[in-house]
Amino acid sequence: MEKEKIENLEETPKEVKKEKKKKDHHNDELINKLELALTEEKAKSIRVQAEMMNFKKRKEDELASFLKYANSDLITDLLPIVDNFERAIKMDSEDPTDEISRFLEGFKMIYTNLLNVLNKCEVKEIAADGVEFDPKYHQAVLTEKDENKPSGVVLEVLQKGYMYKDKVIRPAMVKVNE
Repeated sequence: MEKEKIENLEETPKEVKKEKKKKDHHNDELINKLELALTEEKAKSIRVQAEMMNFKKRKEDELASFLKYANSDLITDLLPIVDNFERAIKMDSEDPTDEISRFLEGFKMIYTNLLNVLNKCEVKEIAADGVEFDPKYHQAVLTEKDENKPSGVVLEVLQKGYMYKDKVIRPAMVKVNE
């Protein structure tokens, strides 16, 4: 019986070692799984932070663009008024005593003030008369053949075009040479 006890005692450390190895192996697997999960969560966190930063930058850009062109609707509504003033001023007669001429002097002052306001808002007229046709800035509504001028040149401006800062808010309507 003592012999059996001694043999059991000798086997016990071996079994304990095996058990310990199993536990260590199990713990190593658990640690590896936890490290992998932690790495994945860190990557997710970094992606979410990057997405939030991109979203914030996109929103800031949208807001800056919105603020930059905030007056474009108002300016677009004012342009037909400018056109009408220009038409009225073209009716000016040579006679300074003419009643229409006196009214037109007032129109000219209003027109000048309106142009000054548009210039302060960074509204610029698009150069069109005599320049080469550019579809970014011009809208061709008519064509005509003029032998004295090169092909693709604007012959006449039918309606002025305007830029607001760096954006075309109304292209110039033009007649282009064929």
